[in-house]
Amino acid sequence: MSDLEESPSKEGPEGTNPARLGAIRGAVVASILMLVIIAVRGHWDIWLLAGAAFTIALGALVGGPRRGLRSGLLRAGPRQLKENRRPGVADALLAHIPDPVILVDRRALVVEANAAARVLLPGLKNGHPLSFALRSPDVLDGIDEVLSSGVPLKVEYSERVPTERTFEVHIGLLQPDASGVEVLSGVVLFFRDLTSARRLEAMRADFVANASHELRTPLASLLGFIETLQGPARNDAKARERFLDIMRGQAQRMKRLIDDLLSLSRIEMRAHVPPTEPVDLTSIARQMVETLTPLARDRGVVIQATLPDGPLPVLGDRDELLRVIENLIENAVKYGESGGKVEVELASVPTPGDQGSSQAILAVQDYGPGIAPEYLPRLTERFYRVDVAESRDKGGTGLGLAIVKHIVNRHRGHLDIASEPGRGARFTVTLPEAQRA
Repeated sequence: MSDLEESPSKEGPEGTNPARLGAIRGAVVASILMLVIIAVRGHWDIWLLAGAAFTIALGALVGGPRRGLRSGLLRAGPRQLKENRRPGVADALLAHIPDPVILVDRRALVVEANAAARVLLPGLKNGHPLSFALRSPDVLDGIDEVLSSGVPLKVEYSERVPTERTFEVHIGLLQPDASGVEVLSGVVLFFRDLTSARRLEAMRADFVANASHELRTPLASLLGFIETLQGPARNDAKARERFLDIMRGQAQRMKRLIDDLLSLSRIEMRAHVPPTEPVDLTSIARQMVETLTPLARDRGVVIQATLPDGPLPVLGDRDELLRVIENLIENAVKYGESGGKVEVELASVPTPGDQGSSQAILAVQDYGPGIAPEYLPRLTERFYRVDVAESRDKGGTGLGLAIVKHIVNRHRGHLDIASEPGRGARFTVTLPEAQRA
């Protein structure tokens, strides 16, 4: 054991050791003896009185308890020293918790919050009411209930902007430790992110419902043709070739449908995680124009591209952005082929109301029959088709624009659709431009 830890055991309860206490007693005895001599002699000598007072004072000074920093450390002891270091350890632990954690006092004022909580609730400020940053009656009422009952509980908190997210909030009471460690009395809120789990549940339910609905028709066709080939058309070579060709088309349709459903499900699961890697939108657009030019030529359509000479960087997922441009150009070629032309434009423009920032604008215009206004709001719904028969004839699954919308939302962008019957349709994607180096 160190000297700092052993020293307190040598002193009395008031901080004075036995040697110093003896010095005080000796000074008092000497002073009393001097006063007795003065009384016996009957002559009060001013110098003897002064000497007695000085002796008592000197004894008290020498024998009094030792003060100062060392004395304070000795009296605090090693336990108090450890307690003084605890706030720093607690702050470090709080900062490294990946989930949002908030501490509030009994008046629901914010005491502390980790970095994840401040990202989730940018309005959090120490010393301010939690309700200024978190406008959830369930959570705020839960804090009051925990403070009154002392029983921890769980409530659900959801936010809609910028993307839909769901959290399970664990609310527990903080009370001073019985061992004497000074802990602020209040409430701790721990946010557990349920977004991925909820999206997975919804994805499974939607997949079962949509797949069972959309796959029923091609499966029925396949079964019917198989029965015909096994029966009346068993020896009919011409009918067999025709039926096998139809069956091949139905099987390809099912494959496209399943691929689109899986792609949409993967995108939805990551919708709340924005991309962080910069990619060149110009090169992506140029690649898709070159890839789809043969398809357009076969349908008698010309693709006219107006692209920047240099790179146009955006924060994005390259494969997903390729899918966006592919779906938009392919739809324009297939459904607007009567116009004979598809225009693809890409440009960088200043962000309205935001000095110093820019946004990328991608527009795909066709000159086909167009779309009636009443259909426009529903175009990005799953499996929604203006003309079901035409869509199926052209190999559409009804998921292309839904995939485009979800990818654009994940990239914190915006999809706009404008059309008039007889004047074609224009699909515009706006994405925030990445900061140039």
